[in-house]
Order: sequence, then structure tokens, then C-alpha cells
Amino acid sequence: MKKIFLLAAILLAALSTSCTTIDSGSVGIRFYKWAANSDEKGGVIGTCKGFVWFNPFTQSIFEYETFVQRKTYDEFKVNAKDASIFTMQPTIAYRLDSEMATHVFVKYRKKLADIEDGYIRTCIYEAYRTCGNTYTSDYLMANRGEFEADVRKRLEKSLNQEGFIVEEFTSNIIPPKSLQDAINAKNEAVQNALKAENKVKEAEANAKIEIAKAQGEAQALRIKGDGEAYYNRVVAQSLSPLLVQQDAIDKWDGKLPTYSGGATPLLNLK
Repeated sequence: MKKIFLLAAILLAALSTSCTTIDSGSVGIRFYKWAANSDEKGGVIGTCKGFVWFNPFTQSIFEYETFVQRKTYDEFKVNAKDASIFTMQPTIAYRLDSEMATHVFVKYRKKLADIEDGYIRTCIYEAYRTCGNTYTSDYLMANRGEFEADVRKRLEKSLNQEGFIVEEFTSNIIPPKSLQDAINAKNEAVQNALKAENKVKEAEANAKIEIAKAQGEAQALRIKGDGEAYYNRVVAQSLSPLLVQQDAIDKWDGKLPTYSGGATPLLNLK
């Protein structure tokens, strides 16, 4: 009985070491341990997923994640065309093409984290270096989007042929301090000029308002004066000599003027 239990335990242990599972977000590479470098395939038997049975004495399983990986690198120092030194801190999101997993394994035989810090990092630096040498400092700062697109294009070309697909790529571009100070001074000058221009426009607007008010008041006075003159003219034209005489009679108190000498004047009441 003890022998049966011992045999079962050995068999169970053998089965547990000869079976593994590959996640649906990964791809497994099954290869021969001792013949890994004996041919062009590097001893690779093939790719696998799910439950995988293998001979643990002669074979092994290497697993690669095929879902998106994200990596933020430490700062890169990159020279522009005019020798100014820029600082770049890139972030890349990429994934391994499952169809190229065998190629990656045969060539690198490393985990993705190790490939990130080796080959992928080298590709990023080379893309920065190559593109940076074609941009002047001023042009790079004024066209950051174009620079990043150029870097990504070169990076994708390098990584795609090795089986890595770039999903996202961004750079935190930090210019040299002297250039940043010049940019800040320029921006401040532009801001001050805009403030001065706005003050001039405000003064001109206020002056126009005052002129408009004065013109309005003058026009109002002119209209009022024209109205009064028109009224006086119409009234004067309506007064006939008879109306003037009648007005004089209405205002007479019945007394004749008194003089100290000479004849009494006659009052013409026609």
C-alpha cells in the first residue's frame, strides 16, 4: 500500500511539473532545453496557450505577455542641430505581436521588462538622437508636435520589424534653461505689449465716448435753438399791424400823456 501511495505521489509530482497554463493575454514558447541554439528556430517547438503538456526533462516553456505594456523612462539628454541640449522623458505604450513571439524569443531570450530596458530603450534614444540633429532649438520648441511625430515614425519603424507594436508615445520635452529663460522673457514682452495696446484701445474708446457725448449735447442744443428760432419767426410773421395796434389799445389805461408845454399830442387810434 505504501508503494502505491509513493508511486501515486511521484506520478502526481511528475504531472504537476509537466503541465502549465498560459493566460489568454499571453503566448507561450515551447522549446528544447538542450538544443536551443542548434538551428535557426533556436530549438523552438512552437507557440502555445491554455493548458500545455510538455516533457520537463527536455523541454521548457517561456511566456510573453501580449497585452499593452506601458513604460516611462528616465530622462534622455538630446542635442539639437545647434548643439543645444534638450531633456526628454518619454512614455511608451506597446504590445508584442503574438505572430512575432518566436522571433523575439529566439533573438533575445529575455523577458519583456529586460527588453524594455535594453533594445527598446536603445531604439528610443536613437530616434531622439537622429531627429534632434535635424531640428534647431527654436524650430523644435515651435513645432513640438512635428518633432514627436518624426520621433515616433522612426521608432515604429525600428520596433515593428522586431515584433513590437507602438500604441502610444509621448515626450516631456524640457528645453535648456537659457532657452527657457529667453522664451519666458519673450512671452513677458508680448504680454506687456498686449497690455499697453489694450490700454491705448481703452483710452481711444473712452475718448470716442466723450466726443460722442459732446456731439450729442451740441446737437441737442442746436436742435433746441433751431426750434426756438422757428417759433419766434412764425410768431413774428403772424403779427399784423392791426394786431399790434389792438395790443397797444388793450394795454392803454385811458390817460393821455402830459407835457409841461406845447400842444397836446393827438392819439391816432386807427
